[in-house]
Amino acid sequence: MMKATGIVRRIDDLGRVVIPKEIRRTMRIREGDPLEIYTSSDGEVIFKKYSAINEMAQSASQVAEVMTKLANCPTIVFDRDHVVAVAGVGKKEFNERRVSQGLEEFLEHRRNYIYSSDQDAKVFPVEGIDRPAIACTPILSSGDVTGAVAFLAPSSDEGATATEVQKNLIQAAAQFLGKQIEE
Repeated sequence: MMKATGIVRRIDDLGRVVIPKEIRRTMRIREGDPLEIYTSSDGEVIFKKYSAINEMAQSASQVAEVMTKLANCPTIVFDRDHVVAVAGVGKKEFNERRVSQGLEEFLEHRRNYIYSSDQDAKVFPVEGIDRPAIACTPILSSGDVTGAVAFLAPSSDEGATATEVQKNLIQAAAQFLGKQIEE
């Protein structure tokens, strides 16, 4: 559903229009983010954030399924903003939820997160869901962060730490998805 913002902008002589800062902040649109342009027969022009990972949601779902079996814990695949695929947990509960502020900070700095002891701060990667991650890694494609893969702690063991195998698996999943996007 579209809603009016009350903001009117003019197109400049080069055909550009400025998206106001408040809208960019609210919609999490960053400098350099790709936007897809849609038009309608009613004369509407709609800008939508483009997500390469969302375009390959089926592959992301398959990766999540395989990783859940191999890593023996729930797996979530994100684009820069939302959950794209989940396995090992209820899809309805997680689908389309936003990336948490904590995970977003790791993505901004291109850092991996590994929960290896009780001294580590816990990261809850999905906004509004109180389930910690044991590992998260950014998905890089052509040098840009396009999303993330996260392993959640098994529900029976909230204090679980990431094993060496899980650390390697999450890296492999992120690299595989990154390569798929590039092709």
